Amino acid sequence: MASTTVGDILPTGGRILTSIPDLFFIPEFVFGGLVWMLVASTYVEPENPLGWVMFVSVFCFVMTTLWFFIFLCGANQSKIWPSLDVGYHFVAAVFYLGASVPLAYITLIRGEAVKLIPSGVPLNPLMEEILKKYRLSIAAVVMSFLATLLYFLHTIFSAIRWRRS
Repeated sequence: MASTTVGDILPTGGRILTSIPDLFFIPEFVFGGLVWMLVASTYVEPENPLGWVMFVSVFCFVMTTLWFFIFLCGANQSKIWPSLDVGYHFVAAVFYLGASVPLAYITLIRGEAVKLIPSGVPLNPLMEEILKKYRLSIAAVVMSFLATLLYFLHTIFSAIRWRRS
């Protein structure tokens, strides 16, 4: 039985854009960044659950960027990196799931306020603002659950790669 080294398992440089788990880096950047921007554009109210959503989106965006550059520079060649890769992406998936659910709940609450707006009537600025925040919240929820899915898939494929190493 031939032994494999970590160098055979974890890609470095441009090869990270051709391996299955690491291909998820770019969509994770995009959807995580969109969650961050969409939630921030709604003035982060109420602060308590949306503050957690902001923390998760900023934390995961920064850590994924750092993780991407570690892989890009080839600093991921010690034996511990496959397990660290699985661990980080699992934590990110759990964090995003923990942020997506309250974000969806806040969006449902905003939807109740939108139901109070009469249809067919010209909207005043307050009604337009409520509708705008509701639409931004819907987009943020979709992006947040997509980011959760991407981090979860990255975790699964990283775990498969870890088991092979």
